[in-house]
Amino acid sequence: MKKKINIGALISGTGTNLEAIIKACEKNKINGKVIFVGSDNPKAKGLEKAAKHDIPTFFVDYGQIIKQIKNAPTAIKVPEDFDFDEIWAKQKFFLGKTADEKQRFFIISRVIAESELLKIISAYSFDLIILAGFMRKLTPYFINHINTDLNEPRIMNIHPALLPSFPGTDGYGDTFRYGCKVGGCTVHFVDYGEDSGEIIGQKAFPILAHDTLDSVKQKGLELEWELYEECIQLFAQSRLPNNTK
Repeated sequence: MKKKINIGALISGTGTNLEAIIKACEKNKINGKVIFVGSDNPKAKGLEKAAKHDIPTFFVDYGQIIKQIKNAPTAIKVPEDFDFDEIWAKQKFFLGKTADEKQRFFIISRVIAESELLKIISAYSFDLIILAGFMRKLTPYFINHINTDLNEPRIMNIHPALLPSFPGTDGYGDTFRYGCKVGGCTVHFVDYGEDSGEIIGQKAFPILAHDTLDSVKQKGLELEWELYEECIQLFAQSRLPNNTK
């Protein structure tokens, strides 16, 4: 059997997808092992779930970092390898040629937080990072540090809609409110845009007349557990384009 891949995970909340992936690894449904779980939220319940499986956990408090920068903007220290113009040119979810003050703050504050994440992550030898309900947009600064070969993406995300429809934070809600008869979820690689990376797999379900937003979310979540497992296993088996791990 091929050597198991090492998987790192980033979460923000309860970690339902994370727990499903951990159990799939333990049952050898995924030829891999979760070797760390990090969060932007020190109170994320998913950290407790990971710890119960003896998986190392950590957090970088994004909220506190953003607050400190707002309170003392002249005291901020950006990473030495940070080039704002380079990151701005690559970041695709902003429109316009020139960054306004809000957009500059977003990029600078995120990069400072991401640099703290990277300091911790660099201690681990990993093959893949999965986003399992990580609610922070990643900048090209972080992505490029993980994807050292841009032809071999190593950051995977699951999204609650059938991309390219309904990117953003409320995929199931947007699908339901639009009146769609079919909902679903998507696993994709992360790129410089918002849920715009290469699609790895999708699963769909019918939205019936009696469905509510809660029932749509439950249908989708149950499919997410299946789909994420399948897509990570494809990566572990080197069955994705440009994946030679």
